[in-house]
Amino acid sequence: MMTLTEELRVADAGGRKQGWRGWTALVVLMLPVLLVSVDNTVLSFALPEIARDLSPSSAEQLWIIDAYPLVLAGLLVTMGSLGDRFGRRRLLLVGATGFAAVSALAAFAPTAGLLIAARAGMGVFGAMLMPSTLSLLRSIFTDRDQRRLAIAVWASMFSAGSALGPIVGGILLEHFAWGSVFLMAVPVLIPLLVLAPFLVPESRDPKPGRIDPLSIVLSMATMVPIVYAIKEFAVHGAGVLPLVLVVVGLGFGWLFVRRQLRSSTPMLDMRLFAIGSFTGALLVNLLSVVALVGFLYFVTQHLQLIIGMSPLQAGLALVPGLALMIIAGLGVVPISRRVSARIVVPTALALSVAGYLVIAFSTDAAALGTLIAAFALLGLGIGAAETVSNELVLASAPPAKAGAASAVSETAYELGAVLGTAVLGGILTALYRSGIHLPDSVPAEAAEAARETLAGAVNVAETLPADVGAEVLSAAAHAFDSGVTVTSLIGAGLVVCAAVVAAATLERSRTSRVDH
Repeated sequence: MMTLTEELRVADAGGRKQGWRGWTALVVLMLPVLLVSVDNTVLSFALPEIARDLSPSSAEQLWIIDAYPLVLAGLLVTMGSLGDRFGRRRLLLVGATGFAAVSALAAFAPTAGLLIAARAGMGVFGAMLMPSTLSLLRSIFTDRDQRRLAIAVWASMFSAGSALGPIVGGILLEHFAWGSVFLMAVPVLIPLLVLAPFLVPESRDPKPGRIDPLSIVLSMATMVPIVYAIKEFAVHGAGVLPLVLVVVGLGFGWLFVRRQLRSSTPMLDMRLFAIGSFTGALLVNLLSVVALVGFLYFVTQHLQLIIGMSPLQAGLALVPGLALMIIAGLGVVPISRRVSARIVVPTALALSVAGYLVIAFSTDAAALGTLIAAFALLGLGIGAAETVSNELVLASAPPAKAGAASAVSETAYELGAVLGTAVLGGILTALYRSGIHLPDSVPAEAAEAARETLAGAVNVAETLPADVGAEVLSAAAHAFDSGVTVTSLIGAGLVVCAAVVAAATLERSRTSRVDH
C-alpha cells in the first residue's frame, strides 16, 4: 500500500494544462459557490420582514437563521465522502436541483415552522454543493499553476458572495417581498444544471470503500452540538448548556476519529491531518474567517445603527474592501509560484493585522473613511492568504480523496463563521453591556432593552423625548465603539496566531508537498 506522499506524487505526475473547456467549467462551478456564500449573509436583512409577515416566536426566529448552518456543518464531511464514492458531479447536480426546489418552497412558506423545515432542507442540499465544487477543481485542473488560479477564483467568489449578501439583500428587499432572497437560487442554478453535464467531467474515488452509516451518524453528532453550542454562547453567553453541548460533540468526535483510524476504508482519511500543509492551511482558513466575520459583525452594525446608513448603503461601503479581496486573491497566484507559502501567507496576514490595528489605534475609528480603509487592509490580507491555504488543502490530498478534503476545508469555513460571531461578537456584546451608562430619566424597562444590544438602544431612543433619546444614542455609540477597540485588538491577535501557524506548519510541510 502506497503512503500518502507517494499517492500525491503519482497523482501530480501527469498534470496537463486545461483549455477553454476547463475554464468554462470553472465559470459554471462558481454559480453555486456565489449562491451559497450570498445565502450565508442575505437572510439577516430579510428577517425583519419575515418576522412581521409570519410572526415567529423568539425561538422560531432563531431557528430560521440557525437551521441552515447547523445542518450544513453537520453534513459537509458526509457529503464530501459520498461525492468521492458516487461521483462529485452527480452529487453537485443533485444538490443544485434540491437547493433550487427547496429555496422556491421557502420563498412561499406560509408559517415559521415550514420556513424552518425549508431552511434545514437547504442545508442538506447546500452540503452537497460546496465540497463538490472545490473537489471538482482538483480533478479538472491537474496542472499545479492552473489549479492555483482556479482556486483563487473559487476563494474570491466565496468571499465576494459573503460581502455581496448585504448589497443583494438591500436591492431585493427594496423592490420585492422577503421571499425574493430565496427565489434568487432558481435563476442562478438553472444554468448550472443545463451546462454542467456537458462541461464538467465526472470524477470519483476509483477504489471507494463501503458506506459506513455509523460514521455518518458520528460525524453529524460531532458537528451539530459544537456548532449549536457556539451559537448558544453567542446569543446567551456562557452557561451549562453550551458546555454540555461541547462535551457531547467532542465525545462523539473522539468516537468518530477512533472509528476512522480502525477502518480499512475510512469515510475520512485521518492520515491527511499528519501533513503539515493540510492541517496548517485548515487552521489558517479557520482563524482568517473568524477575523473576517468578526469584523463584519461590528462594522455593519456601526454603519447602519450609528452612522445611519441603509442596508444597501452599508453594503456599498464595503465594496472597496471586497474588490481588493478579490484582486489580492488573484494577484497572489504568480507570487505563490515563486515564493514559499510560509512567507506569502504570514506576509499577507500582516496586512489584515494592520487593518484591525487601524481601528484599535485610530483617533477617529468611527469615521466612515477609517472603516473603509481598515476593511480594505483586512480584505487584502485574507484574500491572498485564503487562496494559498485553500490550494494547499487540495494539493496535500490525493485526487481520490479530494471530496473529503474539500469537505473538511468547508467545515473550517463554517466553524470560522460561527466562531467569528460567537467569540468576537460575544466579547463585543459583553463590553457594550458593561460600558453603557444611561441617563437616570430612562424608564427601567427601556433601560434594560437599551443595555441588551445596540439595536435595542436605537429602538428605545426613538420612543423617548428627543433630548433623552439623543443622550441614549450617544451613550450607546460610545459604549459600542469602546468595545470595538478592544475587540479589534483581539481580532488582530487571532490573525497573528494564523500567521504564526502558517510560518510553523507550512515550513515543515515542504517535504510533504509535491510540486512540479
